[in-house]
Amino acid sequence: MNPWPDLRPILKGIPWALIGGIATRAYMAERVTKDMDIIVHERYGETAVKKLQEAGYRIVSALAIPGYLMVAPDGTELDVIIGRYRWLNDALEHPKQDPAGYPVVAMPYLVILKMAAQRPQDWADVSRMVGWASDADLDEVRAVVKKYAPEDLEDLEALIYIGKKEQEIPPPGDAIE
Repeated sequence: MNPWPDLRPILKGIPWALIGGIATRAYMAERVTKDMDIIVHERYGETAVKKLQEAGYRIVSALAIPGYLMVAPDGTELDVIIGRYRWLNDALEHPKQDPAGYPVVAMPYLVILKMAAQRPQDWADVSRMVGWASDADLDEVRAVVKKYAPEDLEDLEALIYIGKKEQEIPPPGDAIE
């Protein structure tokens, strides 16, 4: 597991959670990523940025979506997404934890975020996460997507199919009989 800055003491008292590539390690094998992504509700955005600055983080630029690219004192890039999604309160009230104990957006909400981004890496992440997911977890993902992004249900089912098929492929070097 890659080490990342521990934001828990810096953002204490502010609901936040990991999103992006690091968050996926709560649901699948960790993959390489160059930056850390977090989300905070817009009502806490200014406070979160101020606390990060007080801890030595500096703003590099605004993002294309509401938020900032910041850099930690150790050089780690941090994308702070300032969200106002209809589902964000639910997601931040009930975060999961990754293997390092950091708060992570629960899989259904991470799926919604990654599908909305529409980048190939995000769709690959979704197919891997749902490929490893239990039937109960998939039911939860389907319910949340149906509630907040029903237009994505068909694509979700295709990604579940691909993810489950990917789990059937033997690792390189294993004999195929």
